[in-house]
Amino acid sequence: MSPGVTDWVVTGGVTVVLLVVGVSTGHSAVGAGLPGYALLALSGLVLVLRRRAPVMVLAVTGACAVGYQAVGFDVPAVAFLFAVYAVVRAGHRVVAVIGSVVVLAALPLAILASPDDWAVGEAFAHARRALEIAWLVAAGAAGEALRQAERRAEEAERTREEVARRRADEERLHIARELHDSLIHQISIIKVQAEAVVHVARRRGEPVPAAVLAIQKAGREANRELRATLEALRDDGTSPPRGLGDVPELVADARGTGLAVELTTTGIRCEVPAAVDRTAYRIVQESLTNVNRHAGASGASVRIDYRTDALVVRVEDDGRATPDVVVTPGAGLLGMRERITALGGSLRAGPRDGGGFSVRAELPVRHG
Repeated sequence: MSPGVTDWVVTGGVTVVLLVVGVSTGHSAVGAGLPGYALLALSGLVLVLRRRAPVMVLAVTGACAVGYQAVGFDVPAVAFLFAVYAVVRAGHRVVAVIGSVVVLAALPLAILASPDDWAVGEAFAHARRALEIAWLVAAGAAGEALRQAERRAEEAERTREEVARRRADEERLHIARELHDSLIHQISIIKVQAEAVVHVARRRGEPVPAAVLAIQKAGREANRELRATLEALRDDGTSPPRGLGDVPELVADARGTGLAVELTTTGIRCEVPAAVDRTAYRIVQESLTNVNRHAGASGASVRIDYRTDALVVRVEDDGRATPDVVVTPGAGLLGMRERITALGGSLRAGPRDGGGFSVRAELPVRHG
């Protein structure tokens, strides 16, 4: 049975019970009876809203219980008990306690104000019959028990989803590692064979076929890229991912190779999205690697500029690249462009007017 149907069944059942008891014990005067029946009906019918507005239902059922007792209807506050249960189930335990105390205090006063002539002691005894404290405790306990059960069920479902997602990630990582190891082995064989052919040809003084040189170069590049990928794949999450905070270490490593590298940071440093943080690190890493391997440079500069809407990373060198030389992007530069494009950023890479090579990446940053 759906929650909506259940709500209407409970609402209808409680309303019928209240009216039946009201008819059997209600006030004999018609002028007092009509308001009483109206309050009984409202007290039951408002329960249909107990899931959507439990606090409001608690207030209405409490007011109705006090009201129909004041006009002389000796009817237990059944609807109020359901309201207490709903409020506690929704997590408003303090509201339930305060509402219960208020109604318990108001009921004797309402009975004393009713048309029937009650003594003070009788009024308190009558109020206790209308709303037993034990009933209130039971209603609150039932609501709390169900709330805890629902929370545990939600936590268990969330845990199951997390475990399934983690297992899927581990399986994908395992497949990626296996595929990578297989590829790097085969590419290493191709590279070694190509280098052997080049070595033998040069020892014999024979020309090296252009296709073999191309294979040798492609093998070296693929081997380097796959090893870098393997390093990322083998990061099992036990150590934090590399980011902007690790750029000084990159610069220090580059200086250790004899390259004079200057690191400059401008703007107000702030937290950036994790993807931007990692991508910025990879840009500097790939750029400095290319400077060391291909640029023939003696110096380079790394500039990181924090702006309000973007992070700009620029790496420049004083190598042999000139504007009149056509640069063919390698796998590293292509991978860098793909990372930046995926984040909605832009990349400019090419020779500088004064000589050397420049890489400038702009990565959008959205705060708040």
